[in-house]
Amino acid sequence: MPGGRLTDEDRRRIAAGLAEGLGYAEIGRRLGRPASTVMREVTRNGGPDGYGADQAHEATRHRARRHRQARPPAPPVPDDGHGRDPREVRDFTESFTALLVQQGLPRMEARVLACLYITDSGALTAADLVQRLQVSPASVSHAVAFLEQQGMLSRERVPGTRRERYVIGDEIWLRTMLASLQMNEALVAASRRGAEILGAATPAGARFESSAELLLLVSEAFQQVVERWRQNQAARNAR
Repeated sequence: MPGGRLTDEDRRRIAAGLAEGLGYAEIGRRLGRPASTVMREVTRNGGPDGYGADQAHEATRHRARRHRQARPPAPPVPDDGHGRDPREVRDFTESFTALLVQQGLPRMEARVLACLYITDSGALTAADLVQRLQVSPASVSHAVAFLEQQGMLSRERVPGTRRERYVIGDEIWLRTMLASLQMNEALVAASRRGAEILGAATPAGARFESSAELLLLVSEAFQQVVERWRQNQAARNAR
């Protein structure tokens, strides 16, 4: 079926199309598949000159078995003494990770951030992350470097040791918003400059002028939201 996994019959038709000298686009049209699907299938199974339907089908089954065997177990949820349901915590962590990925974070970085976010302390060492996520130290190191660069976590020394732990604060989204605000203000300045250079009375200049007005309103709204949030936090801390 279009969009599903390739069947043995699909692979035989791909092999027949290659034997006829057809291109990937034409083979894809005959199968009702994207040309990119056909190209990936052929490339990973011997190329145009070495592709065989039976061999490709067996290789795909072997890769699927290997992938299932290599799939790491679900990360353990530590007993925190709060009476939380481990299954619900794990399911929420997975859904929150998927949401972060949809927002643009690479998957490993999203997994690290979500893992930190669900801890009450908001702090874990590299060894903690490796154990909980069942990934390599290098994967954690790369993810942490990216998140630190984005201002989404910081490092601190574990008291009495030479180890570091990675920390997210309660203001993680505030820092992200402030970074967006800085970029937005830079766009406002650039749009105003564009309108000035091109002439606000021209179509191109008017486009920049309109963009500057919208972006300025967004910046003002951002600032109001941040100020209101800080006031709410201050009132909560006072209580």
